[in-house]
Amino acid sequence: MGLLEYGVKVGLSSTIETIVEEKDLAVSYGSGSVRVLATPAMISLMEKAAMSAVELHLPGDKATVGTQIAVTHIKATPVGMRVRVYAELVKIEDRKLSFKVEAYDELEKIGEGTHERYIIDVNKFMERCKSKLKK
Repeated sequence: MGLLEYGVKVGLSSTIETIVEEKDLAVSYGSGSVRVLATPAMISLMEKAAMSAVELHLPGDKATVGTQIAVTHIKATPVGMRVRVYAELVKIEDRKLSFKVEAYDELEKIGEGTHERYIIDVNKFMERCKSKLKK
């Protein structure tokens, strides 16, 4: 069965929102020494939005894994502010899915970039992963 039969097609999108909490701050992540949204936290939200855009269309034995992300963190966001992250599927090449990702706080765009995910067979993927323990 191909991706189109699953309903995976260019244009699928997802938006997620959250409030920046203590756990999301650069100082908490160890990625900085200030109390603003950490870049790794923003990236995690971008990956989650991309995953959410397509995974509900996949059968239970399939999932996606992130393989590449290239983003710019443009502006700082303080604790307590709402963040909205948007991901749109812009290209499909076999099992590779390419997304445009953007993040906004309540006032402005705070990040943008691209993200790639691959569709995997969960069982085969986990078997390959577990085989590393045997080496």
